[in-house]
Amino acid sequence: MPSGTSLSARVHDAQPYALGLFRFVVGLLFACHGAASLFGVLGGAMGGGTVPTGAWPGWYAAVIQLVGGGLAALGLGTRIAALIASGSMAYAYFTVHQGEGLWPLQNGGEPSAIYSWAFLLLVFTGPGAWALDRLFGAGRRPAAAVPPNERAHSTA
Repeated sequence: MPSGTSLSARVHDAQPYALGLFRFVVGLLFACHGAASLFGVLGGAMGGGTVPTGAWPGWYAAVIQLVGGGLAALGLGTRIAALIASGSMAYAYFTVHQGEGLWPLQNGGEPSAIYSWAFLLLVFTGPGAWALDRLFGAGRRPAAAVPPNERAHSTA
């Protein structure tokens, strides 16, 4: 490690890239849930098969998972996609799982709870590095609005 460069500074410099990887992985896994439910791939929904088209709330949740997860993975419209995905998972947790037990471990709602909080984090942090939002200007801030320690990462 070069002299004068602390571990904390190096970790801080890597933050946009770690966040970009987090966004991609969470979005991809979420999209896989939607694809499984809608198309029966990757094991299908609930042990095989698909969710009936238009069935409330499963089919709509699967569409949100596929589209929202795909958009998040690509970093396109990340904040709004993450907000909708987070809300859908919070809804799933409280309507499907909460009645079965107090804690997510007891009621089978761990995936819903984790996805809800992970996507809520992306609402507040933004997409991180390698996001398509940055190509279209949605993720760019004017140089004056970017703190000096983040300027090197604002175009990543």
